[in-house]
Amino acid sequence: MMRLALKDGWQRAMHKQLDQAAGIRKMKQVKPVRVIAVTSGKGGVGKTNLSVNLGVSLSKMGRKVALLDADMGLANVDILLGMHPKFNLSHVLSGQKTLAEITETGPGGLRVIPASSGIQHMSELNNIEQAAIVHAFSELDKDLDVLIVDTAAGISGSVVNFARACQEVIVVVCDEPTSLTDAYAFMKLLNRDYGLFQFHVLANMVQSPQQGQNLFNKLSKVTDRYLDVALTYAGAIPFDEYLRKSVQKQTAVVEAFPHSKSAQAFKSVAQRINSWPIRSQTGGHLEFFVERMIKYETQESAA
Repeated sequence: MMRLALKDGWQRAMHKQLDQAAGIRKMKQVKPVRVIAVTSGKGGVGKTNLSVNLGVSLSKMGRKVALLDADMGLANVDILLGMHPKFNLSHVLSGQKTLAEITETGPGGLRVIPASSGIQHMSELNNIEQAAIVHAFSELDKDLDVLIVDTAAGISGSVVNFARACQEVIVVVCDEPTSLTDAYAFMKLLNRDYGLFQFHVLANMVQSPQQGQNLFNKLSKVTDRYLDVALTYAGAIPFDEYLRKSVQKQTAVVEAFPHSKSAQAFKSVAQRINSWPIRSQTGGHLEFFVERMIKYETQESAA
């Protein structure tokens, strides 16, 4: 029944998508929106915690930020923030709710778009269903400054498509051989098969600033030799007991322990992100994010 409801839902959404030009015109922004994918290539590197704290930090800087939990099968953004949403993206896909109706307000005014958890079909969305979800973003307020997309772990089609559609891709690494290997493999896939060449690297759970820089240098040395990509260093988040305590409290560390080392590091990275120029060649608007997802859905369907 769930799968039938989901199928009917995305079919209705795709009928609306037939007038793509009108939908895109509807969501024209007065100012550009920065769209950032936070990904890792593997799990266990603290990616979602980074997304949450960067989102709250940017919100506290006065930016209007939305955080999309794009892990469709094992959502956990709401858990990290102690939220208990009644509805999520599965209800948008089934046509029961609009995106605005499922969006929750988190700390600092951060808008959280929750995904589902424990629904297998939501982790196996085809490209048409993914495009239908992204098309729902035409409902977002026109004054959004930043959209952070917290992707699932791994290199599934959903993760790849969301990363391809974003203007900026932050790859999270930690001091583990598998983390660096998987980050390299993910960038290689996006570069070789889809032409992405610019990535930001963020080191997490480091013992010192120098360790974070060393991780970046190690990864950069390999990519410089074997890939046609450009890496920039986004910074490092230290290993911090207060970060663990904030997870247990189900709150962002920048809220619970604002003077901790990790909170200060998140604020520093957020300031760096806020200073990134929005690349004009990629549109700089939310409608560009939608256009890309629609384009990828069409290409994959025709293949």
